[in-house]
Amino acid sequence: MPASFRTPRTTGGRRALAAVTALPLLAVALTSCGYGSESTDKNDKANVAAGAKKIEGLDEVKIGYFPNLTHGTALVGKQEGLFQKELGATKAEYAQFNAGPSEIEALNSKSIDIGWIGPSPAINGYAKSQGKGLRIIGGAASGGVKLVVNPDKIKSLDDVKGKSIATPQLGNTQDVALLNWIKEKGWKVDAESGKGDVSVVRTDNKITPDAYKSGSIDGAWVPEPTASKLVAEGGKVLLDEKDLWPDKKFVITNIIVRQDFLKEHPKVVEAVLRASVKTTKWINDNPQQAKAAANAELKAASGKPLPAEVIDPAWTSIDFTDDPLAGTLGSEAEHAVKAGLLEKPDLKGIYDLRPLNKVLKAAGEPAAEDAGLGVK
Repeated sequence: MPASFRTPRTTGGRRALAAVTALPLLAVALTSCGYGSESTDKNDKANVAAGAKKIEGLDEVKIGYFPNLTHGTALVGKQEGLFQKELGATKAEYAQFNAGPSEIEALNSKSIDIGWIGPSPAINGYAKSQGKGLRIIGGAASGGVKLVVNPDKIKSLDDVKGKSIATPQLGNTQDVALLNWIKEKGWKVDAESGKGDVSVVRTDNKITPDAYKSGSIDGAWVPEPTASKLVAEGGKVLLDEKDLWPDKKFVITNIIVRQDFLKEHPKVVEAVLRASVKTTKWINDNPQQAKAAANAELKAASGKPLPAEVIDPAWTSIDFTDDPLAGTLGSEAEHAVKAGLLEKPDLKGIYDLRPLNKVLKAAGEPAAEDAGLGVK
């Protein structure tokens, strides 16, 4: 039987769950264009150069990402027109998602071809398709995830017991991380319903700050910039997830592709990866400009930019890298298994880093490793 995340049961809610019963409806409104909200290019620098040609004759490539700073490579690359520059006359079309499971659905339905996504949904998507749906083709970011709490209600890690803590979606990367941490504390939570010693409330990142302000949640295990938004509302960082990992590094964002798209359009995939590598270098060489570009893209998505007190600490907490940090992927899969969300998966073949390493070699950069989980 293939490994897969279980689906949530329909259950009655506790105080925190009842307080956010309207949130899914609002989330639908925010992502009403299919699986994710469509993204326009009116505010970025994406222009097709005169005389540019389509790569492999392809009209467009559909790219998915989240409006999170942990997806900064996608945000900056789109805003600065770097993806379009590498794609020539093959149009880059974009779609935004709140969390990984919905992006995997879009990938499986061919609504997108390539996506920036967290490790847990990538693991699940690969396992559920019995190794036939996607490949991880590159890394994008490490870090940028925190447990932020109401300091009046939670003063220590032990105080989390009995409280309501939000994550972006059942089975997404932060959801798995929180459930694993709860289990390591010796507490019990039903992974599907979120009920137990801690009430785990699955809440769209766009809505989490309002849920926090209303008191319907006591904290959240979330990526940036949501974590820093909560701090700006008076929350306190109780735990930075990077402190739970050796060398303080763990994969938070990967680049994935549909296997059939990779097979049919390898040069398009290579162009997207080339743009990603150039974007990562530009981000690290020009952190202030890159931060401003990411903020401009977030403004285009939400209608307003992040204030300095939010984006400044959020941006510095993320490491942008082409390295997929494959050695940490197996650990994240183990966390999902321990949490009860995943049957033990066979991850052999989940990576195909050959296109990335071709790009890295051309750029004079060292090759990325797949920790023995690459295609043969």
